[in-house]
Amino acid sequence: TGLAWVRPSPNLRNPTQAVLYPAVGLLEGTNVSVGRGSDEPFERLGAPWVDGERLAAALEQLQLPGVRFTELSFRPSESKYEGELCHGVQLTLTDARAFEPVRTGLSIAWVLNRHHGQVFEVAEVNSRLRNQEVWEGLMTAADPADLPALWADDVANFAPFRAACLLYE
Repeated sequence: TGLAWVRPSPNLRNPTQAVLYPAVGLLEGTNVSVGRGSDEPFERLGAPWVDGERLAAALEQLQLPGVRFTELSFRPSESKYEGELCHGVQLTLTDARAFEPVRTGLSIAWVLNRHHGQVFEVAEVNSRLRNQEVWEGLMTAADPADLPALWADDVANFAPFRAACLLYE
């Protein structure tokens, strides 16, 4: 549009963070830092107990569209894990149009639960998700690539209603 970016929230400082927010925001209620108190909220996530190298490798292996994951350590200056060294991943948005936020957020939760299930508060994901079928799929899926099929019909049914409201293509 050529318009200047106006922060809709203090922690959504740029358009990239706004695009990543629906994915990373699914984890906000858990015991994972979503980067609040760092220079790049919603572009990173982690916790003191996360194996960042393993998490980055597992997420990269999923080949999620529009996003890359690299190992990162950071120390939030406020919010969750204030002052503590957190290990996790940096999310790099590579293609906003291809990016699938719900798939990405649930894939991150799936990997964290598989690798750190004894510590990761996965049940808190459902407090934001609020979809029993998808929640059960997250908990039972052998592969996170199977998850999008759980909401595909709902998205297809919603598309005509959405189209009537679009201002831009």
